[in-house]
Amino acid sequence: MLWLFFFLVTAVRAELCQPDAENAFKVRLSIRTALGDKAYVWDTNEEYLFRAMVAFSMRKVPNRETTEISHVLLCNVTQRVSFWFVVTDPSKNHTLPADEVQSAIRMNRNRINNVFFLNDQTLEFLKIPSTLAPPTDPSVPIWIIIFGVIFCVVIVATTLLILSGIRQRRRQNKESSEVDDAEDKLENMGTIANSIPCDSLNMKGGHVNDGFMTEDERLTPL
Repeated sequence: MLWLFFFLVTAVRAELCQPDAENAFKVRLSIRTALGDKAYVWDTNEEYLFRAMVAFSMRKVPNRETTEISHVLLCNVTQRVSFWFVVTDPSKNHTLPADEVQSAIRMNRNRINNVFFLNDQTLEFLKIPSTLAPPTDPSVPIWIIIFGVIFCVVIVATTLLILSGIRQRRRQNKESSEVDDAEDKLENMGTIANSIPCDSLNMKGGHVNDGFMTEDERLTPL
């Protein structure tokens, strides 16, 4: 009788877990692609771990706190590591609704990935959309980053103002020196008349025109 009961249970479970069955989900793993030489072998132990993670996820859903590992069924496991799974409700002998299973998987997707050292691309739940990983806290607080940016902007602006002031002062000094040189040049030009330097004339002693001097004046010294 015991073997007959076991056969009936196995037959019922096989009927619940089938490809494309109601509330069934297909999973595909790319272990070799993700881990390369460090890839592990998918065996019954890994299957048990997967079922445990699905059961753990279901226990997070309201009114599903009694879900056990035995309630998660796997079928059609292939060597390239793909399979189907369903979550059953033993009290009513049927599978749990797909939306409940999908919600539970989505809420704990990141934890399931971490257990198998995979991600959403290498551990695919084909009918369950991928979810974004939870945001990570930055190692440096945001306010320090903002303060650093503002401080750098202030330093750059101050440096530019100082350089602009120095450049403007040099320009003003250059212009003033050019004006002084022009004034000096004008003064020098004013001292020359008819190509005769004015300072060559002795204005104090005067200049004697020899044409108007008498014979005595020429011979007699002044």
